[in-house]
Amino acid sequence: MILLALDSATPSSVAGVLLPDGRIVEARDDPPADSRGEHAARLLPLAEQALAEAGVGWDDLDRLAVGVGPGGFTGLRIGVATARALAQARGLPLVAVSSLEALAAGHDDEPAIVAAAIDARRGEVFAAAWRDGTPVLAPAAIAPDALAARLSAADGTVRAVGNGAVRFRRELMGAGVVVPADESSVHRIGAEALCRLGAAGEPADRDALLPDYRREPDAKPPQR
Repeated sequence: MILLALDSATPSSVAGVLLPDGRIVEARDDPPADSRGEHAARLLPLAEQALAEAGVGWDDLDRLAVGVGPGGFTGLRIGVATARALAQARGLPLVAVSSLEALAAGHDDEPAIVAAAIDARRGEVFAAAWRDGTPVLAPAAIAPDALAARLSAADGTVRAVGNGAVRFRRELMGAGVVVPADESSVHRIGAEALCRLGAAGEPADRDALLPDYRREPDAKPPQR
């Protein structure tokens, strides 16, 4: 199988290609910490870069996968719309991947509960947790203090990853949660986890595949 996976749930834009021999080629854009990202300008060029570096073309693809969040409203909308348009134009099956699961799945070899936390702004994080691939905390938009309290009650060591874990390091570490150094790559969604989850998942109904916003968008139209 040759698969192209995309994610834009965080300020980063990520594209990855899974090749039949198991190799994965990644192309990504990681903007400054205070940026919301440039997904509209970066996502397709990154996909083309990953395909070129993998030595394959659009016609070689067997499947697409896309991170559906939860995450930033605009980034998710762009990522899912891009993936749906590509799937329709190329006649390809499309798999929805949880962006939180992809963030955590890159660290499932750790002897601990892995909590993935994406900065949701408004003083919240989008968070979920797994132990050996089994969910122990369902995805939710949650205040960092509440997340810390729930994780502190878990049985065993808890490791938190993601830009939400970085932003709310004090609250999480105060509850005994391990948070790796800010600059560690564990805080970024990687192509390997996206591609593996996309290859293992079942294709969705393309027209019914929607972003997992998990809460109302930051900006809403005025009430009439």
